[in-house]
Amino acid sequence: MKIAILGTRGVPNYYGGFEQFAEFFSVYLVEKGHEVFVYNSHNHPFQEKTFQGVNIIHQNDPEHKLGTFGQFIYDYNCIIDSRKRDFDIILQLGYTSNSIWCFLLPKKPIIITNMDGLEWKRSKYSKPVQQFLKFAERLAVISSDYLISDSLGIKDFITKQYNKDSTYIAYGAHQFNDPNEAILADFNLEKNQFNMIMARFEPENNLDMVLEGVALHENKTPILVIGKHETKYGNYLKNKYKNHQNIRFIGGIYNLDHLNNLRYFSNLYFHGHSVGGTNPSLLEAMASKALIVAHNNHFNKAILKENGHYFSNLQEVKNILDTIKKIDNLQLVQNNFEAIENEFNWDKINGEYLQLFEECISKNTTRKQ
Repeated sequence: MKIAILGTRGVPNYYGGFEQFAEFFSVYLVEKGHEVFVYNSHNHPFQEKTFQGVNIIHQNDPEHKLGTFGQFIYDYNCIIDSRKRDFDIILQLGYTSNSIWCFLLPKKPIIITNMDGLEWKRSKYSKPVQQFLKFAERLAVISSDYLISDSLGIKDFITKQYNKDSTYIAYGAHQFNDPNEAILADFNLEKNQFNMIMARFEPENNLDMVLEGVALHENKTPILVIGKHETKYGNYLKNKYKNHQNIRFIGGIYNLDHLNNLRYFSNLYFHGHSVGGTNPSLLEAMASKALIVAHNNHFNKAILKENGHYFSNLQEVKNILDTIKKIDNLQLVQNNFEAIENEFNWDKINGEYLQLFEECISKNTTRKQ
């Protein structure tokens, strides 16, 4: 098959979850004998024409000049280029800024779209933007030949909202098997004597709820707040908790080895995400043998099941801090670690995508060439 992947900033990954998936999946497809093309921003750090056998197509991306609007132009450029490439399948990762160009998609390829999360529910967006995102979501559903949901919650929503089926394929993670306690000294920490939360600084990730519970708690165990905090909301939180010395805003950590070790040696790992599908950072915490305390919603519970602790308000956060220790919950930690091997490993995820592609091709043998 000749396959294109659109909707990311490109590979190798320098940004986020979809880019990570695009990197792993595109290389996997090449190893299976397929011809693969990934669209990259023109200013992506990787400027070669191929990456581990994957063809790279750089397209102009003015996001650095125009902000969010630049994403729409980048996606337009990618879709226009795809019209001359004679692809068999175009995989779109997300729909936010590309679905408005759906009428420009080439007719021959099968269009498969990963629907991402419920973007219009994110509180960072104004009401008009939320309305636009709902419109874009509908366009993606209508214009795609096949849909992928990375969580059962998203799959159920698409079925109920649009009466359209989607294929559930989760995200993946690699098991972390090489802990190095010496790394804790770089952060002035001791094994099992700190907690952590990692998320983008957005209200729906419930950083404030967790930190309010921490502030109520009498034990001043350090909690690391990991994520880029030079934002309006980040400044609000830093100011609100500036007198709590145990709440440490340490910014983003992009050294994966450091991050995995922090998760591995933490006492409690709080996961506050409440919007979206299968969140990559949740799987990575499971793969790093963290004891996870997650916001109580169906997205998180579909992944963790009974192998985590849950909170819905700041008092529950405080109660968990009072009563829960990792050392007493090692079976939950092990169950999650095994779930990565059995359910969320990259080979399985990649194989499920490829199987879907093969089924789509076989169902469309008479498609217009």
